[in-house]
This record gives sequence, structure tokens and C-alpha cells, in this order.
Amino acid sequence: MQFQTAVIAGDGIGPEIVREAKKVLDKVAAKYQHEFCYTDVLMGGASIDVHGVPLTDEAIEACKASDAVLMGSIGGNTSTSPWYQLPPEKRPEAGLLKLRKSLNLFANLRPAYLYDELKGACPLKDEIIGDGFDMMIMRELTGGLYFGERGTVEENGILTAHDSLTYNENEIRRIAKRGFDIAMKRRKKVTSVDKANVLDSSRLWRKVVEEVAKDYPEVQYEHMLVDNCAMQLVKDPGQFDVILTENMFGDILSDEASMVTGSIGMLSSASLNDTKFGLYEPSHGSAPDIAGQDIANPIATILSAAMMLRFSFDLDEAADDIERAVKSVLAKGYRTVDIMSEGKTQVGTTQMGDLIAAEI
Repeated sequence: MQFQTAVIAGDGIGPEIVREAKKVLDKVAAKYQHEFCYTDVLMGGASIDVHGVPLTDEAIEACKASDAVLMGSIGGNTSTSPWYQLPPEKRPEAGLLKLRKSLNLFANLRPAYLYDELKGACPLKDEIIGDGFDMMIMRELTGGLYFGERGTVEENGILTAHDSLTYNENEIRRIAKRGFDIAMKRRKKVTSVDKANVLDSSRLWRKVVEEVAKDYPEVQYEHMLVDNCAMQLVKDPGQFDVILTENMFGDILSDEASMVTGSIGMLSSASLNDTKFGLYEPSHGSAPDIAGQDIANPIATILSAAMMLRFSFDLDEAADDIERAVKSVLAKGYRTVDIMSEGKTQVGTTQMGDLIAAEI
């Protein structure tokens, strides 16, 4: 089968890690007689350098014309890059927000899984880690504080800024349904995270989630305040299966969850709309300080490509192959510098991609 894939290499280490993901995808294509047709799309700083804006209408159309989008990372050094001298709406990250909204990518899936081979890199004590953990954070991605009305004004000589957090019941219901659907394929537990003791938006969130839960009697569900959830992630991460939450809370909690796995360089993500279309990217940033040094960890991007095969292309067997290949390479003791430990073999970005592709 032939699949059209828009590829946003992006900035910093983006081109390096995307190169390795494509290498692994091409190995899968050869094994299963598929064809992945790639269309390069500029976004972020790379687009600013060429077009003066972080995302063009043409780039959006190219993504819409594809079956899925595979992305590396965008952005640069916020202290030194000229991109961050531009108005906020013209900076690299504005392109990503615009793309999510344009493609209606409302459901962000961020798995946080602790590999047995990387337990030593987990900052938590062994008695907390136990048998490990495997959770999926479901983050609403196109509403809430990041997309609400905002502004900065001067009142009586004092600068005052405001940001509005707004959700309607339909936005909440669709992400809740997606979260419960995912839970049905996992361990059938949903933890809905909010701040209902303070925020009206969270009280509506809780009401709608309770309504959706009635349609999933097999799924155990609970409500948890976001501050408690942040504590529980480091106290007992194994208790979680699917964490369902709004945009800003999900942004923060998914980064926390990534670090208890030992390295954010290991974590994939998917952003889906109402169809099988999705944007797939690593959870980490562009790491401009190590760009071009062949030391970036490509595994998160490679695992994001596996998610693309699973969720957008229905190629579960091929996705399983990639995930098994990653585990095999780790079991053989190969590590990039961010997950390196005593007695293991350190490899660079390119070699890690070669090793994983060789296992397919």
C-alpha cells in the first residue's frame, strides 16, 4: 500500500532525528511491501528563514493533502535566536499552534512507559518504581488557555495581562470519548484530572466526563485534582493507565511523566483529529545546543513513527516491529548519551537509527 506522509523536519535536532525515523520506516516499507511517499514541509524557524512566517497556508494544505504528518522539532534558543525578537504570533511555536488548530488536532496522546532496560535512569526509588509503569496521557489540544482571548494593556500606568481559559461541553465530550476509547484497549482505567475546586471550566469538565463515563461501564474512572496528580506521578506512577485532562494541565503533567521514565528523548506523541489523520512528533524540544553533533536520541521520533503506523495507517504489525526493535537494541546495551549508563555502549544518532532499522 502507498501512504502519503508530510514531513516537517523543523529546527535544531529535528532534521537529524527525522532522518533516522524515515530510515526505519523505509525498512518497514521494504519488509511489508508498502510505500511511504514523503512531502517535505517547512514550519517553525525553518519557515521563518524562508517565508518570514512560521507556517504558510501552502504548508497547511500540503499537510491536509497527506495521510499523516511526521514532525521532528521546532524552535531555537529563546535568548539568542533572532526568531524570538519577532512578535509572539510570528515565532516558531506559533506555527505549531496554528497547525494544530487548522488540522483540528484536538486529541494529544503521550505515552509514558518505563523500559526495563532503563530503570536505572529513572530518578525514582526502586520501591516506587516496582514493576514499572505504562500510562497514556490524553491532553485536549485545541482549546483552553492556550487558545483563549489574551492581551496586555496599560491601566493607570500599570501593565496588566490577561489570558482566558474557555471550554464548551462539545470540546470536552470529544476528548473524553477518545480517552475512554483508548482505555478500552488498555487496562480500562481513566483518571480525569481537573481543578474543579476552583475553576468553572474544570467543573464543566468533570460534569461532562461523568456523562461520558456512563457509556463505558467496563472502564473504572476517577477524578483527581491536578496538584494531587502531580504528586501522585512521583509517588506511585504505576497507579495510572489513561490520564485525561485539559490543555495546560496536560502540557505540564506529560513533561513530568516523561522525566520519571528517565529521559524525554524516549517519549513519542500523537495528535489526532476526528478521523485517522494525525501529527506525530517526539515529546522533546529542538535542543539547538546539540544540533549537528550526532548525539541526539532519535528513539522518541522513531516511536512516534510507530504510532503513525498504528493510529493513522492501521499497520499494527509493522508498528509492533518497530517497538520490538527499539527494545531489542536497548536490551543489547546500546545507548545514546542522554540514557547512557556504566557498562553500556554509547552510540550516536545515526548509529542508533542503523541499529534499530537492522532489527526490523
